[in-house]
Amino acid sequence: MSSHAPSSKRQTVPGVRKRKGGKRLTMVTAYGYDHARLVDAAGVDLILVGDSVANVCLGHDSTVPVTMDQMIHHAAAARRGTERALVVGDMPFLSYTVSVPDAIRNAGRFLKEASCDAVKLEGGKEVEETVAAIVRAGIPVMGHLGLTPQTVSMLGGYRVQGRSALQARSIVDAALALEEAGAFALVLECVPLDVAREVTDRLEIPTIGIGAGPHCDGQVLVFHDLLGLGRGGHTPRFVKRYAELGDLAVRALEAFVAEVQGGGFPGPEHTFHMTEGEEEKLPGALSVSTRGAVADGLVTLSPDEDPGPA
Repeated sequence: MSSHAPSSKRQTVPGVRKRKGGKRLTMVTAYGYDHARLVDAAGVDLILVGDSVANVCLGHDSTVPVTMDQMIHHAAAARRGTERALVVGDMPFLSYTVSVPDAIRNAGRFLKEASCDAVKLEGGKEVEETVAAIVRAGIPVMGHLGLTPQTVSMLGGYRVQGRSALQARSIVDAALALEEAGAFALVLECVPLDVAREVTDRLEIPTIGIGAGPHCDGQVLVFHDLLGLGRGGHTPRFVKRYAELGDLAVRALEAFVAEVQGGGFPGPEHTFHMTEGEEEKLPGALSVSTRGAVADGLVTLSPDEDPGPA
């Protein structure tokens, strides 16, 4: 077990910005109270209540189906489990692209209803005006460039973005536009390390990479990927599993099934007993009706247990 004791001081948006070029930032997704408590206790700087909840918790094959109400529900639960990390709510598909007023209202819900500290949204120059408007409304915004899962169908699948010089230039320009619009940090997903380095060097705000190499100002992973909670399926190249809790959980559940079926659980240490001397009285108590026993003074009921008049 690590001897590292995380600071009890709550992270802030200005504090995250000041980490640019300094101590690397860490961010992990969390989708509820229990996840957030674990992430927070580990000393992770930022918790992202990601729209990836659609995949890992709700069983969808993309992030597109998750709704604002569902995101607020999960974000509020995660926030209740957090004492020190900065909590970022991920704005779901169509929650910020229909109109700027809609985007401001939806972003505001994350702060007002879920007590998040900031929101994240995907896109480059096409959302520059929206980002600026949300920031003017007093809501901190984290940007997201490269592979943007909400628009994966337009990208032709889950593919690395920015492999050509022209694509790389587009990502750099979009990053500068988001910074100019007021974003306080930027996620770079699935871009070549050279491109991530260029973006990181040119921005005054921190970059947080996922599949973007070692040159970003921080790194983010999905809770379930990091802990090995998903069983089977494809594991992205950029994921490092620090544990295999999914396999461990299945073995524990299998042991429970075996012990219940074999009579090994529950044991004496898991069971309760009647007050001493009361077991001998049980046959007599069972030989009369409850009402008769109450009338004869054999059983005393509390007011909320009184069966009432016969």
